[in-house]
Amino acid sequence: MTAIPVSVVVMTRNEAANLPLCLRALDRFAERFVVDSGSDDGTPDIARSHGARLVPFHWDGRYPKKKQWCLDTLPFAHDWVLFVDADERPTVELVEEIDRLMANSPAALPAGGLHPAAYWIDGRPVVRGRRLRFGCWNRKLALLDRRRVRFPEQQDLDVASMWEVEGHYQPLVDGTTGRMRHPMDHDDAKPLSAWFDRHNRYSDWEAALRADGRMKRLIDAEPDGAPGFLPGLAPVIGRRVQKRLFQRMPGRPLWAFLHAYVLRLGILDGAAGFDHALARAFYYWQVGLKLRSARQAETPDARLPPMRKPSEHSRTAPSGDDPYSSTSAIRSPPSAFSRSKVRLRTPGSSIR
Repeated sequence: MTAIPVSVVVMTRNEAANLPLCLRALDRFAERFVVDSGSDDGTPDIARSHGARLVPFHWDGRYPKKKQWCLDTLPFAHDWVLFVDADERPTVELVEEIDRLMANSPAALPAGGLHPAAYWIDGRPVVRGRRLRFGCWNRKLALLDRRRVRFPEQQDLDVASMWEVEGHYQPLVDGTTGRMRHPMDHDDAKPLSAWFDRHNRYSDWEAALRADGRMKRLIDAEPDGAPGFLPGLAPVIGRRVQKRLFQRMPGRPLWAFLHAYVLRLGILDGAAGFDHALARAFYYWQVGLKLRSARQAETPDARLPPMRKPSEHSRTAPSGDDPYSSTSAIRSPPSAFSRSKVRLRTPGSSIR
């Protein structure tokens, strides 16, 4: 069987739990790179044992970040690149679809040819071992003609919990985009606590960008070639407009839950569909809470009134050195965007 002429990039940091299944699903591709950020859980050994080319990566805290660094630096043998997170597994049907696409010779076309420059691929959530049939799936530009795409440099290095991989935004595309019919399964084998750690950082990032208008500029620059969160309205209202409307909606957590669980029929996936819809609502609640907290901290009128000075007959108040005392909490409120102590790792999750 002829290898598919596509270079696959899997970005890792301590992904021993996910990488074996991921790499097995990529066996048919001609070239597989594992770009690793100092893993100490055996990830490099797993990459080598599955025949992937291991490339070390160390982020210097500046742009380019990891995806664009890969496009700029890796010694690709092919012009088409497939980005796959370690917790993603391309389905057999998707692999066959990419094989057929490459057989039609898009790689042989010059830049600016008739074929799209990038393809959207859906991520099908797997929740507690169950592949969801309904609900809200994620979608991203993952199959790219590296000659015609570039990940933009966002003004987000000031966000304390920023990480080494580009955030949840799409690359800039010189040309049109297409969409693959078949999905990748999004199935994280790590403990559920890893999802909460990851999305705590994601929500820090999104709240910071929404606070001063950077999120609006990011959305305005994204490609508009795939349906948004309301696919039925795509012919009338494009992806960018839908995302702008959702950003301005009051009660976003409620709408996110209703969209996934009712409008997109997540209810038919049973308890797994409910958990997935509720997780999406929880994420947007986090973003909103952090945004409101940051705005309140910047408003002088929002400060709490001073505490009454205890009388000499009062009992001794807790020491100011007690980190759990109410006086300490009022004196030093936590920042909404303070650095999280979770590990820096490659984004990816079965619940987005």
